[in-house]
Amino acid sequence: MSQTDTTVGGVEAPPTRDRPPPRPYWTSRRRDQLTGYLFIAPQLIGSAVFVILPLILVVWYSLHEWNVLAGTFEFVGTENYAALGEDTNLGPVLRATGLFSVGLVVFNLALALLLAVLLNQRLRGTIVFRTLFFSPVVVSLVAWTIVWGFLLQDNGGVNGLLDTIGVDGPNWLRGETTAMVSVVVVQVFKNVGLNMVLFLAALQGVPAELYEAAEVDGASRLRQFWRITVPMISPTILLTSIITVVGSLQVFAQIAVLTQGGPGTSTTVLVYYLYQQAFQFHHFGYGATLSIVLFGIVLALTVLQWQMRKRWVHHES
Repeated sequence: MSQTDTTVGGVEAPPTRDRPPPRPYWTSRRRDQLTGYLFIAPQLIGSAVFVILPLILVVWYSLHEWNVLAGTFEFVGTENYAALGEDTNLGPVLRATGLFSVGLVVFNLALALLLAVLLNQRLRGTIVFRTLFFSPVVVSLVAWTIVWGFLLQDNGGVNGLLDTIGVDGPNWLRGETTAMVSVVVVQVFKNVGLNMVLFLAALQGVPAELYEAAEVDGASRLRQFWRITVPMISPTILLTSIITVVGSLQVFAQIAVLTQGGPGTSTTVLVYYLYQQAFQFHHFGYGATLSIVLFGIVLALTVLQWQMRKRWVHHES
């Protein structure tokens, strides 16, 4: 850079330097940051509008008693939360929710893993069977449930099939025990294909060398399954268990179409009870309170499963 010497009043002034040109604001780094923010903006906006804002509104509504028919919106504080302890139906509802969730998770994961192990044998026709087992996943949930509603009637297809072998089948959707079993079975058959595909992908990723080494050591097939297969696919087991647990707590359409929560409250799960309180009985404040209870249960179970991953998942240290 050039230097200029000047003299002012006989006194030599200090040399001056030319100032560098100002840096442009839109540097390549800022342009890259803006591009990244623009790409994630739709997701951020969608999460804010459809997830965060509804959660805030639900908490706000739970502190009020909102009567749509009367046009009133009254602040009641924690009265709706106190009403949880006085609700005699909440206990049976939580019991039904627990029975449905346990039954669905156990049978869904067990059947999905069994089907995946069978399809992983690379026998002829496995592609056809894989398609058949997965096809219910892409079928409309309401259509699937309506069809099963006809099949499970007293004079439906299931009892007609049992009659051919001399068995007098029950009215599946009208007995307290059979109604819950029926709903669980319908849901298992609907979604077992998704977990089956996930398990199948995990099984195909297990190195064959491990099984060959186990055979050399004289390990049986059952021992290979528990000592090699299960630990190697444990991340997928964790994933499918979280997905299935959360899905089991959000079931609604199957209950609404098949049993409407009956007989009695034997199949009234928490989501359907929430719907009844808010949209049938018009207790929107109490319905919002129940939704917070549901959110807390889902969050607690998800965090519990995630925290226990170090014990379940082989790859976690």
